[in-house]
Amino acid sequence: MVSNQPRIAPGRIRELGPVNWLVWQIISRAAGTDDAHLFSTLGQAKGLFRGWLHYSGRLMPGGSLPRYDTELVILRVAHLRDCVYETDHHIRLGKRAGITQEILERLRRGPADEGWNAKERALLTAVDQLVTTRDLDDAAWKSLAEHYSEPKLIEFVLLVNQYEGLASTITALRIQPDH
Repeated sequence: MVSNQPRIAPGRIRELGPVNWLVWQIISRAAGTDDAHLFSTLGQAKGLFRGWLHYSGRLMPGGSLPRYDTELVILRVAHLRDCVYETDHHIRLGKRAGITQEILERLRRGPADEGWNAKERALLTAVDQLVTTRDLDDAAWKSLAEHYSEPKLIEFVLLVNQYEGLASTITALRIQPDH
């Protein structure tokens, strides 16, 4: 049985240092919580945290993919990885990008569900393949390439892997959902 207790307790100023503590405070407030556990945990890695935060922020919210598409990708990855923290956080962010409750329900059923347009279906099919096989077959790539430029295809692959890796980190560290 997997323990639900965090393996590393969320840090405070002593563990985070003043810079990461300030970043954690700002992110927590922006997220509407007293403690954004992901950031108070990862912030303990000091400079590595800030490097990861920069990279992550370049993908979301600073990426070039449409925000709706980005949230579809992240929420599908979170669902496939059964990552409650990622799901909860991105349901809130996804609402701002147009992800409705009906879309969330279809997202859980997957790319074969009725109601997706060709671009959404290609996007979700590619997410499923990357998460489950760590690769894309030629048909999935061709379908995705009909909707995205080469730089955006690169960004898509990086985005999926960023959030798949983040789900692994959250799961392995047993980071608890925010309240």
